[in-house]
Amino acid sequence: MNESRDPDKAEQSGKEHLKAAAEDLKTAAAGKIEELHQTASQKAEEFRKAASEKAKEASSVAEDAWSSAASAGQSWLAEGEAYIRKNPIQAVLVALGVGLIVGIGLRRP
Repeated sequence: MNESRDPDKAEQSGKEHLKAAAEDLKTAAAGKIEELHQTASQKAEEFRKAASEKAKEASSVAEDAWSSAASAGQSWLAEGEAYIRKNPIQAVLVALGVGLIVGIGLRRP
């Protein structure tokens, strides 16, 4: 009878050993998952900060370009007004010619 109990005990001991190993594996996996989650969150935050900084830089560059274009536009407008005041007949004839060419161009399909 001792022989019949020993395999039962060995089987029970093996099951307990497997359960303990499974629990250890589960605990280790949970720890790794948490570590990966923290690392991913940290990287996502770094990427968000970098993207925010790049967006601010792009916004600043766009604002500078807009300001520069607005200044150039104001300058051209002032130059155009000065030219028209000096040469009103030529300005009217040029405007008439441009209007005529645009009008002909729009009438043709």
